[in-house]
Amino acid sequence: MIYNFSVGDTLEMKKKHPCGGKHFLVLYAASDVKIRCLSCSREMILPRIKLEKSIKLIIPGEKNDR
Repeated sequence: MIYNFSVGDTLEMKKKHPCGGKHFLVLYAASDVKIRCLSCSREMILPRIKLEKSIKLIIPGEKNDR
């Protein structure tokens, strides 16, 4: 399944981060995706294919149309 998420969206993962958080903010989205844990603020870069396998839910962020 292909997930459509963009910068500013929040991802809920199937498994917890070691800090206990399950929600991550998308900071950069391309072939690699940079995400930040919303519990401990740790940032990581993952390959998009690996990240898409662990997504449970996508919570859309605020859309700023200027």
